[in-house]
Amino acid sequence: MPVITNIEDLRVLAEKRVPRMFYDYADSGSWTEGTYRANEADFQKIKLRQRVAVNMENRTTATKMVGLDVKMPVAIAPVGLTGMQSADGEIKAARAAEKFGIPFILSTMSICSMEDVAAATTAPFMYQLYMMRDREAMSNMIERARKAKCSALVLTLDLQVIGQRHKDLKNGLTAPPSPTIANIINLMTKPRWCLGMAGTRRHTFGNLVGHVKGVSNMKSLSSWTNEQFDPRLSWEDVAWVKAQWGGKLILKGIQDVEDAKLAAQSGADAIVVSNHGGRQLDGAQSSIEALPAIVAAVGDQIEVWMDGGIRSGQDVLKAWALGARGVLIGRAMVYGLGAMGEEGVTKALQIIHKELDVTMAFCGHTNIQNVNTNILLPGTFPKA
Repeated sequence: MPVITNIEDLRVLAEKRVPRMFYDYADSGSWTEGTYRANEADFQKIKLRQRVAVNMENRTTATKMVGLDVKMPVAIAPVGLTGMQSADGEIKAARAAEKFGIPFILSTMSICSMEDVAAATTAPFMYQLYMMRDREAMSNMIERARKAKCSALVLTLDLQVIGQRHKDLKNGLTAPPSPTIANIINLMTKPRWCLGMAGTRRHTFGNLVGHVKGVSNMKSLSSWTNEQFDPRLSWEDVAWVKAQWGGKLILKGIQDVEDAKLAAQSGADAIVVSNHGGRQLDGAQSSIEALPAIVAAVGDQIEVWMDGGIRSGQDVLKAWALGARGVLIGRAMVYGLGAMGEEGVTKALQIIHKELDVTMAFCGHTNIQNVNTNILLPGTFPKA
């Protein structure tokens, strides 16, 4: 086993161990992948101010996210097909998050169902959903989330239609993999993955199979989204979800200040500044570039989170300094899961936490609550 010291080490190992179509599903963007790359690259443009001769003892990164106590301002993002990165992957990731003390968000497009995750964990998790044409199915899904004791709903707003993801199209992405010659050859090089999958019954979309009527092909993500995701999504629909749910509601996929203002007026508890990891509108602004203006516009009215490009604890600290009261990590979690299962997710969280903690100390702080743009070098970070 190689020595793992950063998220990139986990990525390299995951690429070796996960079948090509599922690795590419997580580690890719739409069209030219320009926004996907910018999410990560724009963090690197932001420079930190190092301080010396300050007391670095008794540090804490603890805070709250929508009222929940968390060890650091990080939650695991909802990632579709997580259970295809590693057998029962959503359960493994949820367990790792629970033990570490951060929130886990389960995707609608998960392999393990919300009931599976609820049975395998004790801490409440959050559930992400899309607006579907079938309102009865949505109502049932919201009720299932309530019975699973989910702590919040995360409504994704930026996937009314699916972006063109070239790698998924070329790979013929399905869950489980179609038995094509190319897939069989690739799977033969992934014995660890195949052995794990042979030991579980969970091989397709657990939240949907047996729960949603009138879907012609449950194997295909694109077919299902084309049939069921509602392109007519409006703020009235957001109000409908809020009324159906009655609990904490987080709106994910905000990139524009005007949309942020409407989100704040909707009565939601938090928003996530996000471009869907660069997997929807290619050419869109990176999340960290979009963040400051949105914080300036609505940060005093609603809790602002962000996702996209978080690959280290330094990225978490930079996002916090620019006003994000929480960040979501998707790919960093997926890399850990694909590389080493639950242990790998835990390793990813440990790496990010240590980098966050040490970087905060180098910047002259012992409590994350006191961190603001003063830790950033003027002229290197985006302004509102």
